[in-house]
Amino acid sequence: MSRTELLQEIRKMRFEEAYAGWQGGHLRQEEAARLLGVCERTFRRYVDRYEEERVDGLIDKRLEQVSHRKAPVVEVMALVDRYRGATPGVEHQTLPRLVQERRWHAQLHLGQEPAARGWRGPEKAPDRGKHRKRREWTAWPGMLLHQDASTHEWVAGAKWDLVVTMDDATNEHYSMRFVEEEGTASSFFGVGDVIEKRGLFAALYTDRGSHYWHTPQAGGNVDKANLTQFARAMARLGIEMIPAYSPQARGRSERTFRTHQGRLPKELRGTGIGDMAEANGYLNEVYLAPFNDEFMQPLIAHAN
Repeated sequence: MSRTELLQEIRKMRFEEAYAGWQGGHLRQEEAARLLGVCERTFRRYVDRYEEERVDGLIDKRLEQVSHRKAPVVEVMALVDRYRGATPGVEHQTLPRLVQERRWHAQLHLGQEPAARGWRGPEKAPDRGKHRKRREWTAWPGMLLHQDASTHEWVAGAKWDLVVTMDDATNEHYSMRFVEEEGTASSFFGVGDVIEKRGLFAALYTDRGSHYWHTPQAGGNVDKANLTQFARAMARLGIEMIPAYSPQARGRSERTFRTHQGRLPKELRGTGIGDMAEANGYLNEVYLAPFNDEFMQPLIAHAN
């Protein structure tokens, strides 16, 4: 199955979940559309097609069409022959870059990007300034998850990282795990726990740690074109990644970790646990379910 076909199947599954939430009054059309990454108008079109043809109506007909910008085979072969003759011994992966640098596509009349045809797109709107306000909880589980870690002396004489993956809509903790140091492996473990228990989700909110993002300048914006191993995996699953740009943006995680820091060390000390493997067993077998029972937030039903 190709990546496009995989994302198509994921979109169909997400639509059925969003449709059920909208029909049940838990989601407004705007929220259901955001869960799918589309506008309200597109969501309404999906609803019409779904109610007429069920899941088959959601298949993107463009997957069966040939792009009008696709170059003829003869021109592609001419370009490959020219490349081989001009750059002997160079890896074939460099072909797209050489095509752009030497403008061979212009000489061979191959399909060009809009910018190469003189079109630069719409003008960017002027920046009107930013205003930070308290962010509301998302309306439906799976729309947005948080993943964060806290370094603390969870047992006497040992500092570990506690990696938590939780739902923004309900504050439910899907995964908790102690590790020596958070990183790519612990992030995959957390997401794997979620997918195993609940399935795929729409978006993941994280800090700008190097295992999540490449940040060219310390404290600056992340490089969304140069993805980390973890970010590439999320992209293949169709999970949007959202970086946090201020401590205040992670306030919900910070408050949750203060609760864990106040409770977990006492509970682990009371049971005599000092080993990480035993501590992780305690998290999953004893601590997690009662914590969710106490701190999960109820969903707020919305009118259609």
